[in-house]
Amino acid sequence: MIGTGEEGRMGSLSGKVAIVAGAGAKVGIGAAVARLLAQRGASVVVADLNFDGASAICSEIEAAGGRALALRLDIADEASVAAMVRDSVSAFGGIDFIHVNAADTSIRRQDTDAVSVPLEVFDQTIAVGLRGHLLCSRYAIPELLKRGGGGICYTSSDASMTSMPHYVSYVVSKAGLNGLMRHVATRWGKENIRANAVAPGLVLTDTVERDHTEKSKADLLAITRSPRLGMPEDIAAMVAYLASDDAQWVNGQVLSVNGGQYMH
Repeated sequence: MIGTGEEGRMGSLSGKVAIVAGAGAKVGIGAAVARLLAQRGASVVVADLNFDGASAICSEIEAAGGRALALRLDIADEASVAAMVRDSVSAFGGIDFIHVNAADTSIRRQDTDAVSVPLEVFDQTIAVGLRGHLLCSRYAIPELLKRGGGGICYTSSDASMTSMPHYVSYVVSKAGLNGLMRHVATRWGKENIRANAVAPGLVLTDTVERDHTEKSKADLLAITRSPRLGMPEDIAAMVAYLASDDAQWVNGQVLSVNGGQYMH
């Protein structure tokens, strides 16, 4: 039930358990989401292939008075995904929300077009960016149902709706992810499962700072209706809303958080 007091209006997550799958980068969307969910009262599982990074985020949360658990996650491996969900339930008694935010950025420069992309790059991108999200859904949904329902948020991209002349594997994985999200919302919506995707614009994460020049960032800012580029905290605010009971009637949506770079 949507809260009628101050906590309900403020999107409190007190008593909820959330998994953030892909939260090991210090300046990244997943880490910002984990921090904010914990600030709003959730017990948070910080999962990432980079276990040291996940542990550092977990330590930050605990130092601020929150509850968190760091887990190593290889989202392309089914046993690892199953273990993440199992260990989360064991630690906190169940789960209410999962944010799936994983991507393999190490091969982005090799992700060209449909004619020239190496098939191993395409396969790896799909394994992490789409198949891995399916695996997270497969293991999380039964646990959400045990709690009477809950939420799933996937990190998509505006590229899934606009496309690009390059990054074919990335674009296909994100377009497929939108389809997965709508399937989950359609199949389990009546059982109180909410599935949505957040589509960030250019967000100044560690990866973006590494891969973009000052000129490319300036060019993107020039076509953005806002006076600045995005920060991980901008995306975290949307994900935290979707995790809260205030978003009970938001289901099956791709929500663009891009400063007006693209308009739909």
